Amino acid sequence: MAKKGKIPGKYKSSARRSRNERFQEGHRPKNTERTEKKERTEKKERYSKEERIAYKKSHPDKMRLNKFIANSGVCSRREADTLISKGEIKVNGKVVTEMGMTVTTNDTIEYQGKKLIPEKKVYMLLNKPKDTVTTAKDPEGRKTVIEIVRNACPERVYPVGRLDRNTTGILLLTNDGELSKKLTHPSFEAKKIYHVFLNRPLEEEDIIAIKQGLELEDGLVQPDSVNYVDPKDLTQIGIEIHSGRNRIVRRIFEHLGYKVEKLDRVFFAGLTKKNLPRGKWRFLSDKEVLFLKSELNK
Repeated sequence: MAKKGKIPGKYKSSARRSRNERFQEGHRPKNTERTEKKERTEKKERYSKEERIAYKKSHPDKMRLNKFIANSGVCSRREADTLISKGEIKVNGKVVTEMGMTVTTNDTIEYQGKKLIPEKKVYMLLNKPKDTVTTAKDPEGRKTVIEIVRNACPERVYPVGRLDRNTTGILLLTNDGELSKKLTHPSFEAKKIYHVFLNRPLEEEDIIAIKQGLELEDGLVQPDSVNYVDPKDLTQIGIEIHSGRNRIVRRIFEHLGYKVEKLDRVFFAGLTKKNLPRGKWRFLSDKEVLFLKSELNK
């Protein structure tokens, strides 16, 4: 067997270079990095809690008044505009009716004599069970997803988007109105994957038709992917779609003469229901929240 030729010097891996070569190319010794890290930690610890609070007060966050009211959990931004126009909101002791007014976290905002304090942002993932509606309140008295998470936290959370009463699967709930608005906006095109159970096997020609796109009553819909979940059971289908139109998955199969017996959402905007039993919920991890926000800002 022929011996392999030597790799030219300029293509040597960093692992094979001498310590002196790496230092000359700008790599700092490990002890220098540890020293700098220790200095940064000590510098941070020099500032007391009072000093950090004082800094925050001198650099307050600015936001519109209706957003401040919504963040306090009183109502939505639209409803906040109504409260402002009716003169029910006070800013620093004075009644305000001006729309679009900007306030800071240093201002005192009052509603019905009580000072409003913005809520911390909460993000929850629910594996929605069947026979629950995706609303805060239901006029027909049916069980809502909000009832399932009612005692989870003091903040008021709302579902992001909607799932049919008989559709199960993952549902995001939050009081972060900005994130919710972006996730449900058509321009974001949040990726969703559903596990579909049909009343009869899906014909091969119908899978092809779905992949090519179907013209429904409200326009063309073309899923990103459609496949059999189990080759031995052609009634189980996996479908990936970005459209957020009402009942879109059910309407796709109904258009071709099938009945959807069960529908389960297993993926939404990068989130899955892994290790989350039906009817249970959990808070998102910091890593998951950062991922969601980074995806929205792309």
